[in-house]
Amino acid sequence: MRNQPKYNFFKNTNYALKGLKDLIKYETSFKIELIIAIILMPTLFIIDVTIISKLLMFTSLTGMLLAEAINSAIERVVDLVTLEHHEMAGRAKDVGSTVVFISIFIFVVTWGTILYTHFLFE
Repeated sequence: MRNQPKYNFFKNTNYALKGLKDLIKYETSFKIELIIAIILMPTLFIIDVTIISKLLMFTSLTGMLLAEAINSAIERVVDLVTLEHHEMAGRAKDVGSTVVFISIFIFVVTWGTILYTHFLFE
């Protein structure tokens, strides 16, 4: 049996917002990616591409933020367990960084391909 309180939508939303606030306050990489997302999001309403392209662009952009949040969670849990250098701790953090790297790669390829083809064939 898990030691978990009964589900409460408002409490859970509050926890999520606390987590977002914490990411914005303490995680430089998340702040940079959030600024990129805020700057690029209006592009989805301006650019004349298919709805599928817009969904792909949106998903890759928000996926980058999700990956950074997951990586931050991994790093914090590892640091909670040990601040000493440990091979497995380092490997866990490296895998989290890989998730971010892959998400940024997907974002760049998706946006680059869609924007390139849009401006090339327009």
